[in-house]
Amino acid sequence: MSSAIAVDTENTIHQIIRFEPLVFKSQMPKERFHQFVLRNRDLKIERDKYGTITIHPLMTFDSGFDEGEAFFHLKLWSKKDKTGKAFSPSTSFDLPDGSQYKADGAWISNQKIAQLTEQNRKQIASIVPDFVMEVRSETDRLPKLKEKMTDAWVANGVQLAWLIDPKTETAWIYRPGQAVEEVSGFDKVLSGEEVLPGFVFDLGELK
Repeated sequence: MSSAIAVDTENTIHQIIRFEPLVFKSQMPKERFHQFVLRNRDLKIERDKYGTITIHPLMTFDSGFDEGEAFFHLKLWSKKDKTGKAFSPSTSFDLPDGSQYKADGAWISNQKIAQLTEQNRKQIASIVPDFVMEVRSETDRLPKLKEKMTDAWVANGVQLAWLIDPKTETAWIYRPGQAVEEVSGFDKVLSGEEVLPGFVFDLGELK
């Protein structure tokens, strides 16, 4: 009986988030929230520092390509560079302010990874990526994404972050303590700068 109820609940969530995110406040303890996320690996589930949980809609065809293409180039560079590891969009990060977020691509140095315990590596890790990228999907709200870049990623210690919007062919570059840089047009190339030396991403790959 309990398994049938679980399946019905899962199907209900998928129906609710078909076109827009499901947002609700919860006092769920961190351990229980982690279990909830890990039980629903096919869903993008995030929680901000105030306890507001967002379950995002599933990826559309075009958005899935854009996200995958951006991550592919990060992964390819990381495999050659070998100074750190690239993490896929399914990876959750437990951030210092108590929030838990996923990025469309993230990179962490080997030095920082080495500080994790073996137990933490098998869970949602308490670690801040050095670099993240977010690629706006059809259902993403741009103001909320921009807020995520500043209030979640940069505020918690990410050193370089990209927000890429295929819809308007615009990208924004976030760096700690600096003004946000806007890049207009997908004829441009983004640089990993000092954080990811040698990594470049041609925005034209998303056209």
